[in-house]
Amino acid sequence: MNLNQHPNQPSQPSISVQGLTKRFGAFTAVDGVSFEVQPGEVIGYLGPNGSGKTTTIRMLCGLLHPSAGNIQVLGVDVVRNPEGAKPYIGYMSQKFALYNDLTVIENLEFYAGVYELPRDVEQRRLQEVLKMAGLENRPKTPAIQLSGGWRQRLALGCALLHHPRLLFLDEPTSGVDPIARREFWDLIYELAYGGTTIFVTTHYMDEAEHCGRVAFMNRGHLLAYDTPHALKEKYLQGAAWNLAVTPLLEAVELLSTLAGIAQARLEGDRAHVIVEPGHWTPETLTTRLTAQGLSVTSVETVEATLEDVFTLLAHAQQ
Repeated sequence: MNLNQHPNQPSQPSISVQGLTKRFGAFTAVDGVSFEVQPGEVIGYLGPNGSGKTTTIRMLCGLLHPSAGNIQVLGVDVVRNPEGAKPYIGYMSQKFALYNDLTVIENLEFYAGVYELPRDVEQRRLQEVLKMAGLENRPKTPAIQLSGGWRQRLALGCALLHHPRLLFLDEPTSGVDPIARREFWDLIYELAYGGTTIFVTTHYMDEAEHCGRVAFMNRGHLLAYDTPHALKEKYLQGAAWNLAVTPLLEAVELLSTLAGIAQARLEGDRAHVIVEPGHWTPETLTTRLTAQGLSVTSVETVEATLEDVFTLLAHAQQ
């Protein structure tokens, strides 16, 4: 492996996918997906469990052969040459294969051997990765003794040892506490700032706000792909309100039936609604709910979120 060369050219997308499809018997897990990722981008590939995220990422990494479609990763035709891009990419799976009976440094040394790092490069990269992951004071800690957040840091370090230009992260913060999630995203920002292209799958909608562009997957289909701001501008043109109303479940059910309400759902102890332009004011909506025997305490204007975008798109798909 020559670590000083990789096939990507500045003018080429890091990833280019056209009509990507994967079938498992009669079940289509990914259906005609097309998109491009530019060098240095942080892409969020979002959707619920079973939407096709992991299947897509495994095809991009050359681990799973597509049923149809074309894949270019760092200028390599992955369909024809699934091994061609592997020296230049990093992949952190949902359940990364850390060895519990090995220490932090022993896990890193193992993966340095897998990536065939030259001896002079290996020692430097081990120290760089330990520092990047914040593990420089824990090199002799057995992996089994690490908390979920620290295990994810170690797994990320293992995926970065060979200095990949493109990093795939498959639900890297699943099962990790909120503080560890935020710290993990700080690491992602640092990598992107250094020029690494990052493709991250997640089902946490709040994490989408951290991405340069977001792809929404549902039932194997790519529903939308753009910046968070552009997605909200395109699909959420009305107001977003949170209503303090009782009884709450009855209110959400009623709101869902009203013309001019694009969506209504529970959000904590509030009814969250997206109102189409020109249909309702807080006063007229309060009057309507009160006439139905509901008690409205407040109507608060809130910022629409990417979860609102996904909910609208998913409902339109049904």
